[in-house]
Amino acid sequence: MSDQYLAAPVPADESARVEEASAAAPGRRNPLRGAAGRNLGLVIALVLVCAVGVATAGERFASVDNLMTILRLAAVLGVVSVGMTFVITAGGIDLSVGSVIGLSSVWASTLATQAMAQDFHWVVIVFTALAVGLGAGLVNGVLIAYGRVVAFIATLAMMVAARGLAEVIANRQTQVVRVPAFLDAFRQDVLGVPVLVWIFAVVAVVGWVLLNRTTFGRRTIAVGGNPEAARLAGINVKRHTMYLYALSGLTAGIGGVMFLGRTTAGSSTNGLYYELDAIAAVVVGGTLLAGGRGSIVGTVLGVLIFTTLTNVFTQNNLSISAQAIFRGVIIVAAVLLQQRLAERSRSRAT
Repeated sequence: MSDQYLAAPVPADESARVEEASAAAPGRRNPLRGAAGRNLGLVIALVLVCAVGVATAGERFASVDNLMTILRLAAVLGVVSVGMTFVITAGGIDLSVGSVIGLSSVWASTLATQAMAQDFHWVVIVFTALAVGLGAGLVNGVLIAYGRVVAFIATLAMMVAARGLAEVIANRQTQVVRVPAFLDAFRQDVLGVPVLVWIFAVVAVVGWVLLNRTTFGRRTIAVGGNPEAARLAGINVKRHTMYLYALSGLTAGIGGVMFLGRTTAGSSTNGLYYELDAIAAVVVGGTLLAGGRGSIVGTVLGVLIFTTLTNVFTQNNLSISAQAIFRGVIIVAAVLLQQRLAERSRSRAT
């Protein structure tokens, strides 16, 4: 081969293309981009919140008892937020989870349910709450997937109806759980950690595996990214949507059981505003409101950030109104950041 061909200069545009492709190669990709970078940012934010707590409240915040209090309070919201992550990843929304928590806790604490639990086993209370949550989720899923009702409207209707039904069943009264075996099971500590926290950990791990290591998770992301493309790829979008809302209702039912274990009482006010807190935690955790991307790890970190922040506010005697303002600012900031990152991703793609 002639030396002139070996020494032929590479066009500038071709050289730039090769360099760009080389920079984008998996081996040279910036490890802080993508999910790892987002999660690292959330960890830093959590550490900063904890630092503020230590600086302002001292030992009251840094004590082991307070840490367990934070985790115990985060457990119920965390379980509900895992289910919400799947729904939002698929491009949906579920405004009913808070009311379903209240309904499932009331239904599971009725005198009839407690009498059956006394006669058979305290697991009857658990099954009742899970069945109520799953049933409410299935109703949402059928209305949205097959009835073609907008998710916002369908879950809003369930939010109102479930809270109203809980008030009717409880006659606007608080129903105290008087099954000692149930209370003992949910109030005990395992290896020094409350059972409620272990339940949250198990649900989070199962949710992570389901979203990241199964066909169900890949279908959820596909439906959220482009429902029509998912349908053309052979995914039964309607059936999958129904399953997602059933899953969200199931996690709300689990939350209802945990509420009973933590407060020993079923009330129509249980889970009030939890739907907003769950959506906020999921969005702050990096799941796109538009769908197509979700993170269970991010959701867990988002829940811990919000719960720890609430604890810091409480330790410093900050009013509930001020806490609500701070939460609103955080949610808006997270959404604006999501939009900016999405625009940057689209500009890189083009």
